[in-house]
Amino acid sequence: MKGSSLPEDRNVLSEYRLKDSKQKLKAAGVLLEQGLFKDSISRSYYAMFSAARALLATKKLDSRKHSGIISLFNQHFVKTGLIARDCGRMLLAAREARERGDYEDFLEVSQEEATSQLAESTRFIAEVERALTMSSQRPAAED
Repeated sequence: MKGSSLPEDRNVLSEYRLKDSKQKLKAAGVLLEQGLFKDSISRSYYAMFSAARALLATKKLDSRKHSGIISLFNQHFVKTGLIARDCGRMLLAAREARERGDYEDFLEVSQEEATSQLAESTRFIAEVERALTMSSQRPAAED
């Protein structure tokens, strides 16, 4: 798979990342239905992560680290009130759950945990979409 350079138009990048987020959310649902709960939690987190990056793209912000994405998201969107405060906590909790699932031996993830994570991811993405819609209705800021 060959990557391309990032587009200059931040709206194109944001839209791409949001679409990617929704595909990952759909995959999380399929994994949940198949009983692959640990993998479902991972895809749910990555759906949220891509949605957060979609929002960050509107401000030409990004990071190479997951912790950097979460920090920028909280700084520029949660603390400013553009995104509901609990979304910052949901993203961090989802990251921690994904890391436990990926790195802890003998970890069992229940159907309830995976279902809850999928619901939170769905809500998180809806909140990001709401913020993206609101930001697109504002006059463009001078760069």
